[in-house]
Amino acid sequence: MEIGLHNLKPAGGSVKAPKRVGRGSSSGHGGTSGRGHKGQKARAGGVGKPGFEGGQTPLYKRIPRYPGFRNPFANIYEPVNIEKLNKFTDGTEVGINDLFNYGLISNPKSKVKILGSGNLFKKLMVKSHAFSKTAKEKIIALGGTAEEI
Repeated sequence: MEIGLHNLKPAGGSVKAPKRVGRGSSSGHGGTSGRGHKGQKARAGGVGKPGFEGGQTPLYKRIPRYPGFRNPFANIYEPVNIEKLNKFTDGTEVGINDLFNYGLISNPKSKVKILGSGNLFKKLMVKSHAFSKTAKEKIIALGGTAEEI
């Protein structure tokens, strides 16, 4: 048999026959045709817009837009654990753009804080916005430098 676009068929059992409603009570979908008795949803064109709750204030309006207080002056840092810096070669200078290029941070414009989780095995000159105390100690212990931008 020739294979082509003109004779493609779905895999056996993957397509279900549509539900045939309103074809008598013995079909199981007769009478009200699966819509129940009366009410807005039983009538033609009766389902309202998404989120409409029958006149009650909808959920999306009841929930506050910004829960809690957000400090506009907060310094939000993107964390990088010190063990991730082992990706770099020994003796290199590591900056914000290098961290971004290696996929360690998601945005080169964000502030970065180097955290002391894990072990560092290479001597690096690291430039970052902030360092944790342990991270700074580990970098300096290997003969590297930890410079704050």
